[in-house]
Amino acid sequence: MKTINGVEVLIEGTGPDTILMLHGWPDTRALWDQTAAALSPHYRCVRFTWPGFEPGAPRGEHSLDELIALCEHVVREVSPNKPVILLVHDWGCLFGYQFAMRHPDRVARVVGIDIGDAGSKAHRDEIGLKGKLGIVSYQWWLAAAWLIGGGVGESMSRYLCRKMRVPAAPESITVEKNYPYYSTWTGKYKAAKPFRPTCPMLFIYGTRKPFMFHSQAWERELSGKPGSRVVAMDTDHWPMARQPEAFHRLVLDWLGTTASTQEPHALPADL
Repeated sequence: MKTINGVEVLIEGTGPDTILMLHGWPDTRALWDQTAAALSPHYRCVRFTWPGFEPGAPRGEHSLDELIALCEHVVREVSPNKPVILLVHDWGCLFGYQFAMRHPDRVARVVGIDIGDAGSKAHRDEIGLKGKLGIVSYQWWLAAAWLIGGGVGESMSRYLCRKMRVPAAPESITVEKNYPYYSTWTGKYKAAKPFRPTCPMLFIYGTRKPFMFHSQAWERELSGKPGSRVVAMDTDHWPMARQPEAFHRLVLDWLGTTASTQEPHALPADL
């Protein structure tokens, strides 16, 4: 464990390659407990909890630039001379993808879970009115809960988690974790761009959802990239929690395959 920019960073395992695990709502770094246990015999697993998502965190927003900068500081500290592998889910996808696009030299491969080109024109057109209303309804609900705050906001957040069957303990659901939704709908994350990976990517998504968070066009484009792969799993938004053994096997198999076909990639020591 080490502290980087005021955030506790957990480092487990050994190996020549480092995997940075980024969680989303309403989780913490604990989302990756089973994944770190499965991957740490082969890789160096690094994870932290986003600011505002820690137990007892004060209520406040964190900008897109701030969260991307946190990723950069962590990567430079834990893997200064070699790019990392990103393993990202939900809001971790948004922040991790933006980091990868701003700092492509720092990312060797990406494992993205359930979030692709969400919000792109192709995605909006594909999900139609029903999908758009579904996304707006739950995101506005959580943004409103954050704005209201207190016990009412927390009750609203926990109610939605029950409806969505979120795999998290009710007591871990705090209204402070909702700030990304409020920031999105007040325009503070408008600089975020749809992700177009320039490195090999494994994209895993669950099929048991009322709407997807990626377009078929994006999926086809990714599938055609050398070294990249798309896998649909019979789960909801949390494949790593619903089918952990199958999920970990997929990730390990793909990482092993792409590692054998990639040229060594090291960063200059002075970067």
